[in-house]
Amino acid sequence: MNRIRVGIIGAGRIGRVHAQSIAFGIPEAEIVAISDPFIENAERAARDFAIPAIYPDYHAILNDPTIQAVLICSPTNTHADIAMEAARAGKHIFCEKPVDQTVSKILETKKLVEENAVKMQIGFNRRFDHNFRKIKKLRDDGTLGEIQIIRITSRDPEPPSPEYAKTSGGMFLDMTIHDFDMACYQANSEVDEVYAMGAVTVDPEIGKAGDIDTAIVTLKFKNGAMAVIDNCRKAVYGYDQRVEVFGTNGAAASENDRETMVKISSKDAVCEDKPLFFFLERYMQSFRDEIKSFINAILNDRPVEVNIDDGLRPILIAIAANKSMKENRPVKISEVMEG
Repeated sequence: MNRIRVGIIGAGRIGRVHAQSIAFGIPEAEIVAISDPFIENAERAARDFAIPAIYPDYHAILNDPTIQAVLICSPTNTHADIAMEAARAGKHIFCEKPVDQTVSKILETKKLVEENAVKMQIGFNRRFDHNFRKIKKLRDDGTLGEIQIIRITSRDPEPPSPEYAKTSGGMFLDMTIHDFDMACYQANSEVDEVYAMGAVTVDPEIGKAGDIDTAIVTLKFKNGAMAVIDNCRKAVYGYDQRVEVFGTNGAAASENDRETMVKISSKDAVCEDKPLFFFLERYMQSFRDEIKSFINAILNDRPVEVNIDDGLRPILIAIAANKSMKENRPVKISEVMEG
C-alpha cells in the first residue's frame, strides 16, 4: 500500500487526537515524526502511538525530504507562519483552525500555498460529523427545498479559565468560529450581514478578561437564507451540539449524541442519558474522518474538502460579529474585508 508519510507539529491535546486517529484508524498514512518544544509531550505521544522520531524543533520535520505532509497542531499564533514555511518546503498541510486571526495573514498564507502547489486543509472537523453531514446531504439533494432558516446551538459543558480568555482572541474567534463554519456549510452560500449580541452570564472573571461567555448571532446569507446561533460557555447538563435546517420542503434536525439512546418511561418521569460531556467523546469520529479525507486528497490528487477559503470565511464573520456587538448594529461582511 502507498502510505503518506506524515509529521505532526505540536503534541498537545489536538496533536494527540490526530496521532491516535492515524495510528489506530487510517492505514493509508504513517506518522514518522512528531515535534513539540515541550519534549516530554512529544516523547509521550511517541510511546503511545509508536512514532519513531521526536524533535523539539519542528524545522526538523520540514527539512525531512521523506515527509510528504504535516499536521499543524501548535498554538494558534504560530499556525500561519508554520504553514507558510511548510508550503515553501513543499509539504501538504493540514492546519488546525484558525489559520490566523487576521485576514491579511490568511491571504498571505493562501498565496504561498498556491504558488508552491501544495494542498492545505483547515481543521473544521464538525463538517465531518455523521449527523451534520446527513443534514447537508438532505440540503444538497433538494429534499429540504430552498433553505430558509438554520438554527445552531453550541454550548460547552465548562467555561475556560479567565487566563485562556485573555489570549484566545475572544469567544467569536475561539468558539463560535465552528458554528460560523457550520452555518456556511449548511447554507451553501456566503454571509452578507451579521448581527451579534453578547453577555457575561457564566463567569464575571471572563468579562474582566475582556471577553463574553454567552451570545446570540444572526446571519443573513446572499442566497436569502438566515441563521441563528446561540452559544454559552457552560451547560450544566453536558456538551450541547444541535443543528436544524428548515426549508420550503421540510426540516432536518440533529439532536445531541448520548452514551445510549435509551429512553426510560415510568409513572414518575421519562428519562434519557445526558449529552456526551466532552468534545473528544462527541467528535472523535469527525476528527478521524477529516484526517482520512486529507490523506485521501493527497493519495488521489483531488481538492481537499475544507480549503483555505473555507478557513477565511468564519474569520470574517467573527470579526464582523465583534464589530456588531461593540457597535450594536448589523455589520456587512464587506465592511471588514482587508487586502
